[in-house]
Amino acid sequence: MTDKTRSVSAINEGTVIDHIPADSLFDVLSILKLDELENQITFGTNLKSERYGKKAIIKLEGKFFEDDEINRIALVAPEAKLNIIRDYEVAEKKVVGLPDEIHGIAKCMNPKCVTNHQNISTRFRVKDKKLVTLKCHYCEKITDKKHLEIL
Repeated sequence: MTDKTRSVSAINEGTVIDHIPADSLFDVLSILKLDELENQITFGTNLKSERYGKKAIIKLEGKFFEDDEINRIALVAPEAKLNIIRDYEVAEKKVVGLPDEIHGIAKCMNPKCVTNHQNISTRFRVKDKKLVTLKCHYCEKITDKKHLEIL
């Protein structure tokens, strides 16, 4: 029997974001504004995963992420993994994780919150890292993953 699978070409220097839930791929692409990059980007979704059933993956040539960008990934794909690639090899592995507080990344879902009416940066305390539940510092409204809006 002939193997008819094709593999995606390796990247020389850059980042691979793996273990993204399949239904979160386009959220990750959007919040990282990857459509604005000129770097080579390869992504796949609905790939087989023993852990998740289906997963997505993104490969970015020549792109390395800052901590605030990694925090953005964690909001929509809290169990994603980052592999830092140097000279075609995995040089470093990072587990994405939500910090205890999020600043200026997400919008408060309370329409009466001061952050929605004045030029004040949002600030949330992460109440549940697994379910991605945030509590607004100003109005104390809880925002869950379903209602999360990334700034």
